[in-house]
Amino acid sequence: MPKIWPILPAGLDDYLLKATPEREPVLKEMEELASQNNFPIIGPLVGRFLYQVATLTKARRILELGSGYGYSAFWFARAIGTRGHIFCTEGDEENARKARDFFKRGKIKTRIEYHIGDALKLAAKIPGKFDIILNDIDKWEYPAVIPFAEKRLKKGGILVTDNLLWSAQILDENPDKDTAGILEYTQKLYANKNFFTTILPMRDGISFSIRL
Repeated sequence: MPKIWPILPAGLDDYLLKATPEREPVLKEMEELASQNNFPIIGPLVGRFLYQVATLTKARRILELGSGYGYSAFWFARAIGTRGHIFCTEGDEENARKARDFFKRGKIKTRIEYHIGDALKLAAKIPGKFDIILNDIDKWEYPAVIPFAEKRLKKGGILVTDNLLWSAQILDENPDKDTAGILEYTQKLYANKNFFTTILPMRDGISFSIRL
């Protein structure tokens, strides 16, 4: 995972972060843990965006492809409350353990399930359609998410994908495996007639795709 460089001109990203309201203690602890360990989380700017998406769509069933220790799921859970269910996928059992502890201390009453292993293989075994899918798995695997999301998102559902600007590595003349995956994913997502997509230049680039 490369270091994420701000997309906005110098100072503007810091301005937005300073303007953002203070987070509750558990979220702040999760952010500090990410900073100390150079662990990639979506951060508070995108976290607030996810909260808005879940609220506006009245989401009930959310799937995360790549959940880490639950930072994005925490924002989703605050939005959907007790009426919803979040399915998290993660390759590291220790991250899942940390997530459960954060959810408990944050008094998150939403039903949250952690499935450990390969995200797409695990997700394929979860029945039913989803209101929102958050895609944040290994970047070289991104193209495989599109046909999965086509089948498993409800009409009007939302696919959100992180890191599509990839700290400007998408501009490299000789992209590596992960960057090539992002480039292919972006091209195929925009070309797919079953999705209407916009990429937002927020943090490291977030795509917002409506399932038509």
